[in-house]
Amino acid sequence: MAEHRQLQRAALLDAARSLLTEGGMEALTFPALAARTGLARSSVYEYFRSRAAVVEMLCEVDFPLWAAEIEAGMESCDTAAGRIEAYVRGQLALAGDPRHRAVVAISALELDEAARERIRAAHGKLVGLVVQALEDLGHEGPRLAAALLQGIVEAAVRQAEQSAAGGCTESPDAVADAAVALALRGLDRR
Repeated sequence: MAEHRQLQRAALLDAARSLLTEGGMEALTFPALAARTGLARSSVYEYFRSRAAVVEMLCEVDFPLWAAEIEAGMESCDTAAGRIEAYVRGQLALAGDPRHRAVVAISALELDEAARERIRAAHGKLVGLVVQALEDLGHEGPRLAAALLQGIVEAAVRQAEQSAAGGCTESPDAVADAAVALALRGLDRR
């Protein structure tokens, strides 16, 4: 019975990922989840009490995978500067994923403060990935620099989103290049 419930929950999460990819946050509804998984709509409520609960579970399951992708990209680099570049580019690529954008949008609107705090804590662990690279560069304040670097990434994400929506002329690649250049030149100073 427990294995069956785990399989059903996994199927619902897979369906949620597909719906978010295909139609954004508006597409993630309980009737759509039920249709995708062949469950009755009432059965979906047995697994999740709300759309926010689905998103919270997606974050809990997917965030470690996303962080592992970024970490693997960093580990494949031979230099500290290369690891920092991989960190920035990895996060920007992740932010460009339609599923991630939809989860972020729903999180901002529907999650309670405790759930948002858990997500912020997970993001904080992600920032910790770059501290060692900053130490290797000889930065005097690697933790502060990592937090500021995250600010560059977040600004670049917003700029790339505007670009994708036609709100600015820079391409997402140009935004990523500019963010990497700013991060490396700004972080290189002691």
